[in-house]
Amino acid sequence: MAITPSLDPADLKFIDESLAGTDQLLERGYPGDDGSRQPIHTVYVAADRFNTGVAQQWGADAQATADAHGGLDRLASLLGFDDELAGQITSRVASKLASEPIEDLRLDFEDGFGDRGDAVEDAAAVAAAEQVSLAVAAGTAPPFIGIRFKCFEAPTRDRGLRTLDLFVSTLANAGELPEGLVLTLPKVTTVAQVKAMDFAVGRLEQIHGLPAGRLRFEVQVETPQLILGPEGTSPVAQLPHVVPGRISALHYGTYDYSASLQISAEYQSMEHPVADFAKEVMQLAVAGTGIRLSDGSTNVIPLGDGIEDAWKLHGRLVRRSLERGYYQGWDLHQAQLPTRYLATYAFYRQGLPAAAARLSNYVARVEGSVMDEPATARALAAFVLRGVQCGAVGTDEVHTLTGLGYQELAALAHPRLAHSTSK
Repeated sequence: MAITPSLDPADLKFIDESLAGTDQLLERGYPGDDGSRQPIHTVYVAADRFNTGVAQQWGADAQATADAHGGLDRLASLLGFDDELAGQITSRVASKLASEPIEDLRLDFEDGFGDRGDAVEDAAAVAAAEQVSLAVAAGTAPPFIGIRFKCFEAPTRDRGLRTLDLFVSTLANAGELPEGLVLTLPKVTTVAQVKAMDFAVGRLEQIHGLPAGRLRFEVQVETPQLILGPEGTSPVAQLPHVVPGRISALHYGTYDYSASLQISAEYQSMEHPVADFAKEVMQLAVAGTGIRLSDGSTNVIPLGDGIEDAWKLHGRLVRRSLERGYYQGWDLHQAQLPTRYLATYAFYRQGLPAAAARLSNYVARVEGSVMDEPATARALAAFVLRGVQCGAVGTDEVHTLTGLGYQELAALAHPRLAHSTSK
């Protein structure tokens, strides 16, 4: 006897109507990652020290420092990599330091610039924008570049807004904005400050005839008030939904956050328990929203007699962040670049064989020792895709190991994006 559904069209209509708000929330608030490249690090330099050759000089200095201490092979050994793995990554890192030593550069008008008076900062904001335009035109700018201006607390709000305005307006007046333009709002304590930033960039878009949403920005999580607000809620979890589509990333600020919780200077670290708690809250807050995450920095710089210990520390911290789903971090000095790339490339190279085998089995519908579901396949594809995007893995390798081309890999990692693109 044939069984027919018991729920009639009126029942289904009622359910659809009752879930309309949920559908809208998921569509608007949780669009997922857009599949675009995320830089593996952000480098900060004082805004007035930037010129068109800064990135290339950092790369040359980084290579020279490594060479002065036995070369990249010696450094790879110092990080605990065997000869086989070192052979896979050192030439790639050398090429990276020569061709694209900085993936994301932030010209700093905040802690790295200080208070030098309005006239000096006005001139520096305009000059910084002019230098960025020249670097983009010359092909020497990192793929992601922008500024960090002063925070929106009362004493520095006007100054921060003025620098933001001058920088963006100078770029807009010079022509097309850099494709990888990034704006960073530091020391955020409340949702209202993020709403104010949304208003400011929205007005700049209107004034300069830019498409709505063109000026996205990062939020630096450096205060405990953003993790746990006065009402006992988490303001950081509200951010993706009060300014949907506007925030590109959350960046953890190691030292301001630690100091706010009265952690003594000796123990302020990216791996302190208070740091891990804040970063786990951040991770939960933006899951599914498409907002990226960045870890902070270590101020233990590879210089002087302690250079090898500092390199080992930095390499370990980079790896630790990657294992915890933080695929980006801050670098403060040229000598941190070799360990940033060595540790990152090793992470992807070591994980490639297993990830590729599981992906190949999944695509071919072959049963292996691990039965992966679609969500896990997406995670495997996203892992391999990140390795390709940063230069650790070649597209030819991926095709040989999985049968997938770059576009197929990207579509598997981000199927919702692939579906929307095909419409």
